[in-house]
Amino acid sequence: MELTPPKRYAHPLSARYVSTEMERIFAPAFRFGTWRRLWLALAEAQRDLGLDVPADAIRQMRDHLDDIDLEAAARYERRFRHDVMAHIHLFGDAAPAARGILHLGATSAFVGDNTDLIQHREAMMLVRGRVVGTVRALARFARQHRARPTLAYTHFQPAQPTTVGKRATLWIQDFLLDLEEIEHRLAALRLRGVRGTTGTQASFLQLFGGDHGKVDALEEAICRCLGFDGAYPVTGQTYPRKVDQALLATLAGVAASASKMAHDIRLLSHLREVEEPFEKEQVGSSAMPYKRNPMRSERICAVARHVIALAADPAHTAATQWLERTLDDSANKRLAIPDAYMATDALLVLAGNVASGLRVNAGVVAANLAVHLPFMVMEGVMMDAAAAGTDRQEAHERIRRHTLEAARRMIEGAEGDLFERIAADDTLGVSASELEEMARPEKLVGRAPEQVDDFLDAHVAPVLERYRDAAPQAAEVRV
Repeated sequence: MELTPPKRYAHPLSARYVSTEMERIFAPAFRFGTWRRLWLALAEAQRDLGLDVPADAIRQMRDHLDDIDLEAAARYERRFRHDVMAHIHLFGDAAPAARGILHLGATSAFVGDNTDLIQHREAMMLVRGRVVGTVRALARFARQHRARPTLAYTHFQPAQPTTVGKRATLWIQDFLLDLEEIEHRLAALRLRGVRGTTGTQASFLQLFGGDHGKVDALEEAICRCLGFDGAYPVTGQTYPRKVDQALLATLAGVAASASKMAHDIRLLSHLREVEEPFEKEQVGSSAMPYKRNPMRSERICAVARHVIALAADPAHTAATQWLERTLDDSANKRLAIPDAYMATDALLVLAGNVASGLRVNAGVVAANLAVHLPFMVMEGVMMDAAAAGTDRQEAHERIRRHTLEAARRMIEGAEGDLFERIAADDTLGVSASELEEMARPEKLVGRAPEQVDDFLDAHVAPVLERYRDAAPQAAEVRV
């Protein structure tokens, strides 16, 4: 049978980028299965607190948590134009003994919002694991190259030397700051709870005959059942939309860190100092067979831009909610929140892959540094000359002229002759051999190797130990 391409749009995040673990969290099976678990938790807690909930209802609900006929749900939704009512009827078909008590006292936000928060928790925990995995890979890289001198740049212009490992610690530190933010967001996350139509719990108070204690006990039982310490202390119909804003801002922070790292790798790839993983049969260009483009890092930057842009959506939503709620949040949340998590997952899968396979071209690193080393010892020459009695300003002016002339020669394609010029200047009082000794790379990197050791031991190792079992398995990289 002849195969033809699909005629319906496929979301690129699903088709090309996101892991199956993250996609599962936002798939219909997870979402609607969670709705059913919330209904079951509500019914069980109501029964425990004295409401007339048949045992058969509980049993049938428990037996049919995951056999969800999405086509039948779609037929119900076409009738009712309401997704929650569609699934109430569908669950009632599967558990007829529960039909009369399903969703008792609840509003749509009971299943919709509480499920959103559960998805936030599960997805953010997966993001946390991916961040830890990336940090682990970068820590190995930093340790391996702790003392390898390399040219550092400010404004992408040559500056003083650093080490390859020290540069990697800058990437790691960004991710550790993200991890602190993730931990805070997870610790602060709560359920929306059982609040009724406008958050007053009036329906539940009526069900329990005015017993406020039982209303509180109902909410506590459901929070406990779903693995939360509690619910937000007050709500309208929905949980505070500030929560979405804060969580997606956290994802945008992760994206910014990954993008910064990937941009650095792209610049270093241009200098031929560093290469990202490149597979044996990978093609860099359809027209230029010799190309080895840093395509994984480029994709990290592209996807990160999407995450950063998406962070604006929940901020606008939180800013424009009317009184106890308005429905203009719903469609936007369906788009922005899954996209933000799936895109963050995708870029972290790539970041972990790149960090694990990053290759340093040591010869190129040394050669690039050697070209600029003579200029980098000039501050030391000036200080030594001043210490020996030369006027500091005169030494500065002489060195300035020599460096400008040597740089001009290099721009024109000739070899640099700065050391020869400096050694020939009797005012500065330094020999060629002394200049060569001053220009040894390991003497110019300051405390960079020790900083790498201290940082990895004091700040990275405790995090990796705390999360030694938290990192998910490496996902397939689809490029």
